Amino acid sequence: MSLKALLLCSDDKIVRVLRRTLGDLDIAVELCGNAEAALRKLTRQRYEAIVVDCTGEGCSDVLRSARSAPCNKQAVAVAIVEPAVGLKEMFANGAHFVLYKPVSSERAKSSFRAARALMKSERRRNTRVAVQIPVVMRNLQGGTNMKVTTSDLSEGGMAVSVRGQRRPTGRWQVVFALPGTQTSLELPAEFAWEGSGSQAGLRFHEISPEATRQLREWLKQNSPDVEQDDPPIRGQLTDLSLGGCYLEISSPFPVSSCVTLSMRAAGVEVRAQGVVRVMHPDKGMGVEFTQATPEHRSALERFLGVLSENRTLSPELLVEPEGLESDPRSVKGNSADVDDPLLHLFSTELLTPEAFHDALRKQRATPAASAAHA
Repeated sequence: MSLKALLLCSDDKIVRVLRRTLGDLDIAVELCGNAEAALRKLTRQRYEAIVVDCTGEGCSDVLRSARSAPCNKQAVAVAIVEPAVGLKEMFANGAHFVLYKPVSSERAKSSFRAARALMKSERRRNTRVAVQIPVVMRNLQGGTNMKVTTSDLSEGGMAVSVRGQRRPTGRWQVVFALPGTQTSLELPAEFAWEGSGSQAGLRFHEISPEATRQLREWLKQNSPDVEQDDPPIRGQLTDLSLGGCYLEISSPFPVSSCVTLSMRAAGVEVRAQGVVRVMHPDKGMGVEFTQATPEHRSALERFLGVLSENRTLSPELLVEPEGLESDPRSVKGNSADVDDPLLHLFSTELLTPEAFHDALRKQRATPAASAAHA
């Protein structure tokens, strides 16, 4: 099933470049010449991407409206702007990526490779497989157990039937076996929505990389709609701490993107899940780790030790997007009990990219800093 992008643009030259670029990436383009027509389409059709030339009248309204349209809330939004336009304004309007004019094939292809990877991961995360699985739910506060049955399962959660029982709330641990396999999963989850009758929706939280892999493999085998992911994107790790990292990458993912990082050096490999807290177009991004297990911390400490002992070593880093979070505050980091200068820098507002990188360089020169220059 082809990915589909809505393009709002009246500049013929830009349209030709984007049609060719998106076509090469197997992304179908539906062209709109004015904002009114685009707004109508956003309420009636689903798109994986919304691409808007922001020089036209009402175009910023289209970006903002995409976030409120139920069928396009998770669409990847790309703003095409003049170089003088401020990034903060575009991001505040709902853009995830910014493409500067003049739009060249090379720059467009670089940006849309990252956008396509995110589009695929978002669609994959929301692909649901209809299946009935018995589930045992354990209440993390009260210690009570409850048995329910799923009606569908996705990478991000499940719909369950709670017939005859009072609708529960709060956080739970769900335990179930994937049909046709020897795999049993125990995942933290919370109730996210209520349907009609006995239906309710559970959203998974803080799933380990191994559980994510097992669930994803089962969904791929049991859903005809799940397509092959794009290969991981290579980046350069420059700063690392127990709480997060900064990496240089030509097309960074937007703030609130959930990502999985694979870091390797001297035969030691670490896989870490995180959320993008800082993004600098064409330069890099800062990622806060979201795992809080002792195993994850121990693996990071070992990896940091390898880098400290081998200062000339250049670690290998691969990034895979896992989807967008509409509310970044809902994704908790693992650094609540850690005084981490790198994460403090991520949370410092009103810093220009130049000021941020200047502060990053000063941290590297501070012996007491917890971040290790890679």
